[in-house]
Amino acid sequence: MPSFELQSQSVRPCDPAFLHGVVVGFDGSVSSERALAYAVGMARRSRVGLVIVHVANRLPATVWAGCEPPVFVDVPDHRTEVLGLELACSDFLGDVPWVLVERGGDICHELEEVAREYAADAIVVGGTHGFLGRLFGSVAGRLARRANRPVVVIP
Repeated sequence: MPSFELQSQSVRPCDPAFLHGVVVGFDGSVSSERALAYAVGMARRSRVGLVIVHVANRLPATVWAGCEPPVFVDVPDHRTEVLGLELACSDFLGDVPWVLVERGGDICHELEEVAREYAADAIVVGGTHGFLGRLFGSVAGRLARRANRPVVVIP
Protein backbone atom coordinates (compact mmCIF):
# COMPACT_ATOMS: atom_id res chain seq x y z
CA MET A 1 0.00 0.00 0.00
CA PRO A 2 1.46 3.42 -0.96
CA SER A 3 2.06 5.83 1.87
CA PHE A 4 1.29 9.50 1.94
CA GLU A 5 2.55 12.49 3.84
CA LEU A 6 0.15 15.12 5.11
CA GLN A 7 1.52 18.62 5.50
CA SER A 8 -0.55 21.13 7.42
CA GLN A 9 -0.55 24.89 7.02
CA SER A 10 1.57 25.41 10.15
CA VAL A 11 4.35 23.13 8.88
CA ARG A 12 5.64 24.22 5.49
CA PRO A 13 8.81 22.29 4.69
CA CYS A 14 9.22 21.83 0.97
CA ASP A 15 10.56 18.41 0.06
CA PRO A 16 13.11 18.88 -2.77
CA ALA A 17 11.80 15.71 -4.43
CA PHE A 18 8.65 17.65 -5.36
CA LEU A 19 10.31 20.81 -6.69
CA HIS A 20 9.23 21.68 -10.24
CA GLY A 21 6.38 19.19 -10.02
CA VAL A 22 2.69 19.49 -10.74
CA VAL A 23 0.27 21.05 -8.23
CA VAL A 24 -3.35 19.91 -8.35
CA GLY A 25 -6.33 21.15 -6.35
CA PHE A 26 -8.35 18.27 -4.92
CA ASP A 27 -11.48 18.18 -2.79
CA GLY A 28 -12.97 14.83 -3.73
CA SER A 29 -15.51 16.30 -6.17
CA VAL A 30 -16.00 14.80 -9.62
CA SER A 31 -14.27 17.73 -11.33
CA SER A 32 -11.30 17.53 -8.95
CA GLU A 33 -11.05 13.77 -9.55
CA ARG A 34 -10.79 14.47 -13.29
CA ALA A 35 -8.15 17.14 -12.59
CA LEU A 36 -6.23 14.69 -10.41
CA ALA A 37 -6.31 12.01 -13.12
CA TYR A 38 -4.94 14.49 -15.66
CA ALA A 39 -2.29 15.75 -13.21
CA VAL A 40 -1.15 12.17 -12.50
CA GLY A 41 -0.63 11.60 -16.22
CA MET A 42 1.15 14.93 -16.55
CA ALA A 43 3.49 14.13 -13.63
CA ARG A 44 4.12 10.62 -14.95
CA ARG A 45 5.01 11.89 -18.45
CA SER A 46 7.27 14.62 -17.03
CA ARG A 47 8.79 12.29 -14.42
CA VAL A 48 8.11 14.75 -11.59
CA GLY A 49 6.33 14.64 -8.24
CA LEU A 50 2.70 15.49 -7.69
CA VAL A 51 1.63 17.96 -5.01
CA ILE A 52 -2.05 17.41 -4.17
CA VAL A 53 -3.57 20.40 -2.35
CA HIS A 54 -6.75 20.32 -0.30
CA VAL A 55 -7.93 23.71 0.91
CA ALA A 56 -9.93 23.22 4.10
CA ASN A 57 -13.25 24.95 4.69
CA ARG A 58 -13.40 28.52 5.88
CA LEU A 59 -16.68 30.36 6.20
CA PRO A 60 -17.11 34.07 5.47
CA ALA A 61 -18.66 35.05 8.84
CA THR A 62 -19.34 38.72 8.25
CA VAL A 63 -20.83 38.24 4.80
CA TRP A 64 -23.71 36.35 6.38
CA ALA A 65 -24.11 39.11 8.97
CA GLY A 66 -24.19 41.74 6.23
CA CYS A 67 -20.94 43.42 7.33
CA GLU A 68 -17.92 44.41 5.27
CA PRO A 69 -15.14 43.41 4.77
CA PRO A 70 -15.58 39.65 5.08
CA VAL A 71 -13.74 37.87 7.86
CA PHE A 72 -13.05 34.17 7.52
CA VAL A 73 -13.58 31.72 10.37
CA ASP A 74 -11.82 28.36 10.46
CA VAL A 75 -14.15 25.39 10.48
CA PRO A 76 -12.75 22.03 11.61
CA ASP A 77 -12.24 19.98 8.47
CA HIS A 78 -11.27 16.34 8.83
CA ARG A 79 -11.91 15.79 5.14
CA THR A 80 -8.19 16.10 4.33
CA GLU A 81 -7.38 13.04 6.42
CA VAL A 82 -10.16 11.06 4.74
CA LEU A 83 -8.99 12.19 1.29
CA GLY A 84 -5.42 11.22 2.19
CA LEU A 85 -6.46 7.73 3.17
CA GLU A 86 -8.53 7.33 0.00
CA LEU A 87 -5.59 8.52 -2.12
CA ALA A 88 -3.17 6.20 -0.31
CA CYS A 89 -5.40 3.23 -1.13
CA SER A 90 -5.82 4.13 -4.78
CA ASP A 91 -3.95 2.20 -7.44
CA PHE A 92 -3.48 4.97 -9.99
CA LEU A 93 -1.05 6.93 -7.76
CA GLY A 94 1.24 3.95 -7.26
CA ASP A 95 3.93 4.91 -9.75
CA VAL A 96 3.96 8.69 -9.12
CA PRO A 97 5.59 10.24 -6.04
CA TRP A 98 3.02 12.44 -4.33
CA VAL A 99 2.36 14.48 -1.24
CA LEU A 100 -0.93 15.80 0.16
CA VAL A 101 -0.82 19.38 1.46
CA GLU A 102 -3.63 20.87 3.55
CA ARG A 103 -4.22 24.61 3.61
CA GLY A 104 -6.95 26.89 4.84
CA GLY A 105 -8.07 30.09 3.20
CA ASP A 106 -8.84 31.35 -0.27
CA ILE A 107 -8.48 28.47 -2.70
CA CYS A 108 -6.82 30.51 -5.47
CA HIS A 109 -4.34 32.13 -3.12
CA GLU A 110 -3.43 28.85 -1.43
CA LEU A 111 -2.97 26.94 -4.71
CA GLU A 112 -0.73 29.71 -6.04
CA GLU A 113 1.21 29.85 -2.75
CA VAL A 114 1.85 26.09 -2.76
CA ALA A 115 2.87 26.28 -6.42
CA ARG A 116 5.30 29.09 -5.55
CA GLU A 117 6.76 27.15 -2.60
CA TYR A 118 7.36 24.08 -4.75
CA ALA A 119 8.36 26.08 -7.87
CA ALA A 120 5.71 24.06 -9.69
CA ASP A 121 5.72 23.89 -13.45
CA ALA A 122 1.90 23.93 -13.61
CA ILE A 123 -1.30 24.03 -11.58
CA VAL A 124 -4.16 21.71 -12.55
CA VAL A 125 -7.73 22.38 -11.38
CA GLY A 126 -11.19 21.15 -12.25
CA GLY A 127 -13.70 23.44 -13.87
CA THR A 128 -16.43 24.89 -11.66
CA HIS A 129 -20.04 24.50 -12.71
CA GLY A 130 -23.19 25.61 -11.03
CA PHE A 131 -24.69 28.51 -9.16
CA LEU A 132 -21.82 29.32 -6.78
CA GLY A 133 -19.31 29.43 -9.62
CA ARG A 134 -21.46 31.93 -11.50
CA LEU A 135 -22.14 33.97 -8.38
CA PHE A 136 -18.59 34.25 -6.98
CA GLY A 137 -16.53 33.47 -10.09
CA SER A 138 -14.89 30.14 -10.68
CA VAL A 139 -11.69 29.15 -8.93
CA ALA A 140 -10.25 28.11 -12.29
CA GLY A 141 -11.04 31.48 -13.89
CA ARG A 142 -9.65 33.53 -11.01
CA LEU A 143 -6.55 31.35 -10.81
CA ALA A 144 -5.91 31.54 -14.56
CA ARG A 145 -6.06 35.36 -14.40
CA ARG A 146 -3.65 35.75 -11.49
CA ALA A 147 -1.25 32.79 -11.53
CA ASN A 148 2.41 33.20 -12.48
CA ARG A 149 2.62 29.77 -14.08
CA PRO A 150 0.52 27.71 -16.49
CA VAL A 151 -2.93 26.74 -15.23
CA VAL A 152 -4.63 23.72 -16.77
CA VAL A 153 -8.42 23.67 -16.33
CA ILE A 154 -10.04 20.27 -16.77
CA PRO A 155 -13.76 20.40 -17.68
